[in-house]
Amino acid sequence: MKVLVINCGSSSLKYQLIDTETEDVLAKGLCERIGIDGRLTHTKSGSDKVTKDVPMPDHDKAVSIVLDTLTDAALGVVSSLNEIDAVGHRVVHGGERFAKSVIVDDEVFKAIEEVSDLAPLHNPANLTGIRACMKLMPGVPQTAVFDTAFHQTMPDYAYIYGIPYEYYEKYKIRRYGFHGTSHSFVSKRAIELLGKPAEDTKVIVCHLGNGSSITAVEGGKSVDTSMGLTPLAGVSMGTRSGLIDPAIIEFIADKEGASLKEVMSVMNKKSGMLGLSGVSSDFRDLDKGISEGNERCRLAVELFAYQTAKYVGAYVAAMNGVDAICFTAGVGENNSMVRKQVVDRLGFLGITLDEEANKIRGEEQLISTPDSKVKVFVIPTNEELAIARETVELL
Repeated sequence: MKVLVINCGSSSLKYQLIDTETEDVLAKGLCERIGIDGRLTHTKSGSDKVTKDVPMPDHDKAVSIVLDTLTDAALGVVSSLNEIDAVGHRVVHGGERFAKSVIVDDEVFKAIEEVSDLAPLHNPANLTGIRACMKLMPGVPQTAVFDTAFHQTMPDYAYIYGIPYEYYEKYKIRRYGFHGTSHSFVSKRAIELLGKPAEDTKVIVCHLGNGSSITAVEGGKSVDTSMGLTPLAGVSMGTRSGLIDPAIIEFIADKEGASLKEVMSVMNKKSGMLGLSGVSSDFRDLDKGISEGNERCRLAVELFAYQTAKYVGAYVAAMNGVDAICFTAGVGENNSMVRKQVVDRLGFLGITLDEEANKIRGEEQLISTPDSKVKVFVIPTNEELAIARETVELL
């Protein structure tokens, strides 16, 4: 089966065409600057990357360009669209309605629209991609794979907030969590590596990147996660503040004469590693800054590792133990310094880091020593493959 995986943003569209029998990526690419001018970056398996400027006034046109490229005589990998069996879409927020992936029909589409106020920057864009594919590929099954679905197994005491219960009843304000596709993919792989029945395992997944979240997975199910109603909660991230005293928002608004919307923009786009360092949200730039003696870069990275270790410790308590800790995503897979700083704070668990193994970048690796009481893995995430697998399972 050939599955086209679509991840649609407000002005971008990522895609991969995957042969699910071999799990090979036949082609992948990115449409950028949709609604501005348009740029396509496309890579056919075994060929060099191709980048070209193409007018993309809207997402319909972007999807059309992707489909034309996939069937192009020189750049394509299928002779016609009839060879594409299904399209799997990443959808950020499914609310409480969706605890698993679903095939999209009119009712599902409407239900996703109804929870869009919980993810106003993401869900409308996701729906635009679904709508465009339904229009251009009539009759081809479209599936929705939700970032929030994996976390719907959290117990009520883990997802509820200490605010008047009526706000939950009226507006469904609660912890939802994100990066669920990644946490599911990585935790399943960790369970395989542990060689134990899933129901007997306790795993903590640290998805660390520009957006970061930590999840406690007990018996193969999410039981707690660091992000909340929105992806702003949890550890400080690339540009997001992470968890702070909520009174800070009102305090800054009063001192700066700023509106709530303006302060929230600062919390989402100008805080975290960027705000602390004053240099960049990119950990590669922060590493360079540290090597040059920049104290604010050091502070930002040390805070990030410290907060990550605190969440890991909290989730050990939540599960009353842990078998494995996993690092994944851009920073988790590639930044050995961050991994070391996190693990060094977890010595009380009997964890010992294998310094040589920890030098790995972007590859699966056990980075704890043989005598370590808790295994520590680097496991590259693959959200596109996870979406393709979910789509196949649905169909």
